[in-house]
Amino acid sequence: MANKLLVNRMDKRIGIYRPVDPDETDEYGEPLDGPIKVCDVWAAIEPLRGQDRYIAKQEQADVTTRIRIRYRDGIDRTMIAKYGEIEFEILYIIHPDFAKTELQLMCKERQ
Repeated sequence: MANKLLVNRMDKRIGIYRPVDPDETDEYGEPLDGPIKVCDVWAAIEPLRGQDRYIAKQEQADVTTRIRIRYRDGIDRTMIAKYGEIEFEILYIIHPDFAKTELQLMCKERQ
């Protein structure tokens, strides 16, 4: 029942991107710039908390977000998730019950 409710909340289409390896080149032999899209998936994006910090007398916003997606092999912490123009850095990945039904990407929004 809980998995059925999760599917109903997966109403955002996000892209998962991986960083470019230094040796990767395009068809002309030029190095690639920017991350490479791995996949597009449906997701539930859940803001967990917002925290304002004053570090070295500079205001910095730190927003922690949970992105829930269906289980998929190959997702790791080096990747980023993009929803529209918003980029999320994946801090760690949770596999609930190791059931291979869902991944929870614990992220920080890039400013």
